[in-house]
Amino acid sequence: MSFFNRISTGGLTLAAGLAVSTAAFAASPAPATPAAPAPAAPAGSDRITNPVAEFAGIDKITGRIITFDVYIDETVQFGALQVTPRVCYSRPQNEEPKTDSFVEVDEITLDRKIRRIFTGWMFAESPGLNAVEHAVYDVWLKECKQKSDVPAPDATKADAPKADASKPVATKPAAAKPAASPDAEQPDPTQPDTSDAN
Repeated sequence: MSFFNRISTGGLTLAAGLAVSTAAFAASPAPATPAAPAPAAPAGSDRITNPVAEFAGIDKITGRIITFDVYIDETVQFGALQVTPRVCYSRPQNEEPKTDSFVEVDEITLDRKIRRIFTGWMFAESPGLNAVEHAVYDVWLKECKQKSDVPAPDATKADAPKADASKPVATKPAAAKPAASPDAEQPDPTQPDTSDAN
């Protein structure tokens, strides 16, 4: 028998063996898999809605990083940027952290016009993913919080009328003064009058 005949008969035997083993594997019953756990509740059901979003911002000129709190639907100015969070979601402490906020950021241009430079989601776990990158200022989300040291905007508005209503307003009739031009030198009321008006 020649060398080539041995290779061809060996190849046929090998091919036949592969065909038989493939057929046997296909006919074998599927291995039992452990029961899959019940699907978890949707991820959105466990999220916590927070009234405060904490941001960090960097001023690239000075190199200072500033952390600031913003209440939902309120606007805070950071440099030439106005930051307004619309929602801020987080997860309970026992779950994997996932903190995100829908934010709108406007820029005040040199000619005092306001233009929107960012609208979208920011993620605290991936600050570089959707951070606001400006020529001078960068802003990113740090976390969502239930409380802040900064007084709530509604609380300051509510306290202002109460404070004004509790204090009596003293009104004194104003003495008639002659109109003076801003360039004219005004006498100092603490000094005695030395002019001779006789």
